Amino acid sequence: MPDSTITPTTPAPQPDLAALKGRQQVAWSSGNYAVVGTTLQIVGEQLCEAMDLRAGAKVLDVAAGNGMMSLAAARRWCDVVSTDYVPALLAAGQARAQAEGHAIRFQEADAEALPFADASFDAVVSTFGVMFTPNQDKAAAELVRVCKPGGTIGLANWTPDGFIGQVFKTLGKYLPPPAGARSPALWGTRTRLDEMFGNHAAVTTEPRHFNFRYRSPEHFMEVFQTFYGPVLKAFAALDAEKQAGLRADLVALMARLNRATDGTLVVPSEYLEVVITRHKGGIQ
Repeated sequence: MPDSTITPTTPAPQPDLAALKGRQQVAWSSGNYAVVGTTLQIVGEQLCEAMDLRAGAKVLDVAAGNGMMSLAAARRWCDVVSTDYVPALLAAGQARAQAEGHAIRFQEADAEALPFADASFDAVVSTFGVMFTPNQDKAAAELVRVCKPGGTIGLANWTPDGFIGQVFKTLGKYLPPPAGARSPALWGTRTRLDEMFGNHAAVTTEPRHFNFRYRSPEHFMEVFQTFYGPVLKAFAALDAEKQAGLRADLVALMARLNRATDGTLVVPSEYLEVVITRHKGGIQ
């Protein structure tokens, strides 16, 4: 006789990844991420040094935004292809490259289905980009696929407990993510990186901090509400009362973390600098 006290388990809900990707693309296409992206330039420069990129290396920048990492690699005379699924951001990156005189190739591409042959690049990079893909395992597999055996994958990913990680947790209180969706901040944990890359490559990580420097907490809110797509879309989806609550929570978060005492904002945000070396024997 079967045990009637055993309750059948209900399968975990599976998110509609295609729909989630569509919403994310709309969010990143709104506002103007380039305004925020340009402030992060030092992260790209530091990642290039951590990867020890050499002149002439073929480099693919995935989910490149307005080309922060693409420019850092081009300044080291690498042969760079810069990709994103938001055409306006590619145009902004191209304008920056032209202003500096760098011959970067810009191409629209989905990080989960890169339009390049296997082992096409010496180095594959992404700074605060590929971590936002809905299908994390597929995106990670694509990074490995297009990287040559012995080549490197360089990432900069916000951590769950850092400032930006906490910003996204705060947004989630007001607009919960779809059931079953993985948090982008998992890319900022060694455990998840080992799950995605450990069978294919050697993973090294280094915690770092980027300092968000703004005129004041109010200035930060103005910039992010106007130009940073996820925050802009979150506020647009809420009624006035919830908008006020979200604003108050974000300002309180900044007040706790602000190390400036002169009225300006200086908030360190932890991220994980990641250098992955693909096994020379290929995918294992």
